[in-house]
Amino acid sequence: MQNLNNKTALITGGSKGIGYGVAEALMKAGVNVAITSRSLTNAESAAAELEKNTNAKALGIKADVRNLVDQEEAVRHTIEKFGQLDYVIANAGIGHFGSITSLTDHDWRETIDTNLTGVFYSAKASVEALKDTQGYFISISSLAGTNFFAGGAAYNASKFGVTGFTQAMMLDLRNDGVSVSTIMPGSVSTHFNGHDPHQEESDEAWKIQKEDIGELVVDLFKMNKRSLPSKVEIRPSRPPQK
Repeated sequence: MQNLNNKTALITGGSKGIGYGVAEALMKAGVNVAITSRSLTNAESAAAELEKNTNAKALGIKADVRNLVDQEEAVRHTIEKFGQLDYVIANAGIGHFGSITSLTDHDWRETIDTNLTGVFYSAKASVEALKDTQGYFISISSLAGTNFFAGGAAYNASKFGVTGFTQAMMLDLRNDGVSVSTIMPGSVSTHFNGHDPHQEESDEAWKIQKEDIGELVVDLFKMNKRSLPSKVEIRPSRPPQK
C-alpha cells in the first residue's frame, strides 16, 4: 500500500463540489493540496477552510483551465510551495445542456474548452513533474462519457473526449511510471451547473456525495503501483425507482 503522507496534489476546480471533496479526503490522508479556481478569493477561502479540518497544508491558486499558461503557472506555484508534484486531479468542468437546435456556439466552445481542452492543458503542464515523482494523473469524466442522451450534445462530446483522451494518455505514460485513470461518476450531489444540493437527509441523499469521490481517489493513490484501475465507473447504489 502506498503511503500518501507529505505527498502533494494539484486539483483543478477545487474550491467546491467534487474537487473540494477530493481535496479534503487527500488532506486527511496527509497530502498537501493546491486547489485552483478562476476566482482567487474562492480558491484562498476554500484552502483556508480545508486547513481548519486537517493537519495538511492547502494553497489556493487563481487559474483558468482554458489557458495553458495558467496551468503551467499553477504547477510552478505548487512545486515552489511544496517542493514536488505527485498527483494531479483534472476536475474543473461545466455543463451546457440543450438540443442541437438551441445549443449556441458560445455554449459549445465553453464546454469543450473547459471540460476537454482543460484536461489536455492540465496534463501538458504537469506531465514532466509527474514523471519526476512517478506520480498519478486522474481526470474526472462522467458516465456521460460513454452514455449519450438528448440535450447532451456538447456535454457528451466533451466527456466522451475526456474518457478517450485519458485512456490514450494512460498508454502513453505507463512505461514512464506515471499512473493515469479516469473516474466516471453518475449523479453527484454538488453545485454543478448551478444546482443547489440539499442536506443529506433530503432527496439528495441517494446521490453520490463529494466525499465518496474523495474516498475513491485516496484508495486509487494507495494501491500498489503494479495494478492500475484505468477507468472507474461509479454510480449511486440505490437510485429512485422510476
